Amino acid sequence: SAQHNKSSIVSEQRLKIIFMGSPDFACPTLQALLARHTICHVLTQPPRPAGRGMNETKTAVAELAEKNNIPVSWPTSLKDPVIEKQLADIGADLFVVVAYGLLLPKAVLSLPRLGCLNGHASLLPRWRGAAPIQRAIEAGDIETGSCAMMMEEGLDTGPVILCQKTPIHDDDIAASLHDRLADITAATLLEAIDQLANGTAIIQPQNEEGICYAAKIKKSEAAITISDDAREIKNQIHAFSPFPGAFIEGASGKRLKWLMAACDDNRTDKPAGTYLGQGADGSLQVACGNGSILSIRRLQPAGRKAMTAADYLRGTSLEKGQNLQAQI
Repeated sequence: SAQHNKSSIVSEQRLKIIFMGSPDFACPTLQALLARHTICHVLTQPPRPAGRGMNETKTAVAELAEKNNIPVSWPTSLKDPVIEKQLADIGADLFVVVAYGLLLPKAVLSLPRLGCLNGHASLLPRWRGAAPIQRAIEAGDIETGSCAMMMEEGLDTGPVILCQKTPIHDDDIAASLHDRLADITAATLLEAIDQLANGTAIIQPQNEEGICYAAKIKKSEAAITISDDAREIKNQIHAFSPFPGAFIEGASGKRLKWLMAACDDNRTDKPAGTYLGQGADGSLQVACGNGSILSIRRLQPAGRKAMTAADYLRGTSLEKGQNLQAQI
C-alpha cells in the first residue's frame, strides 16, 4: 500500500501552469485548473471591438483571469525573444492551451518541463483546425469528442494522451455541442495533466488515416440552397446556429435565418421551396431537393429576434403551396 500512497500523493501535485486560451470555450478548463493547480500567467488574444457599440472587449479568458487576479498578457505573436524570455523566467511545469488562436513556435513549445498540452474539440485526426464543432455537425457525424494532445509544430498533429467521446444528437446545434464539449475538454485535460504529473500518461501518435481539416467558417457558406436534400440543409442549419446563421434569401432581398430544424420522413412531389403547411409540432414545413421535406422549428426574420416557427407563422400571410422565397 506504500506504493499506492506514493502515486496518489504524486497525482495531487500542484503544478505551475501557464494557460493560453481566448473564447468562452476555454473558460471551463481555466476554472477547473484554478481549483487544482497554480496558474501563474494567462496568455490570450488582444481586446477587440465587439457588440453594437463596437467597444474594445476583452476575451472571456482575460475576464476570468483578471477576476482571479492572474497576470494576463496578449502578445500578437509568440515569435518574440522578449516574450520567450518572459515565459521561460516564469518556470512553469506545463503550458495548457485551449482555443488560443496563436501558433506556438518551437522555442516556446520546448520551454515547460512537461511540455505543452492542448485541448481540441474533435476526435483527432478527424477535424484538425479552426472549426471542428461546426464541421462535425455539417458533415453529419454521429459522434465527436475532445482530445488532450501534446503539442508540436504542426496544426493539431501532436500525439494524443486521452480522448472522450460524446454523441451528436439530432437536435444538437453548434451552441449546445460547444457548451458540452467545453466541459468535456476541461475534464479530459484535468485527467491528462494528472497522468503527465505522475508519469502514467500513454502518449499515442495520431492515426495517419482519416485526417480532415475543419476550415474556418465563412459567412458566404451560410446561404441555403433549397434544392439540396433536407438532411444536408438541416446539418448546415445546425452547424451554423447561432453563428453565422444559415439563411434563405427572399425575392425582396430580405434574409430569413433558420436556426433549428428536423427532417420529415414523408416525401413530396412539390418543387423545392414550396411551403407545405404547418407540422403537428408547429413547425414550418418546406419542400427541399429530391422530394425531401424539412421542418423548420426556430428561425429569425431580418431585424427581429429569434422565434419559434409557430410564432412566425402566426404573423405571416404565407399560404400552403406558395413558394417560400417569393413571399419573404
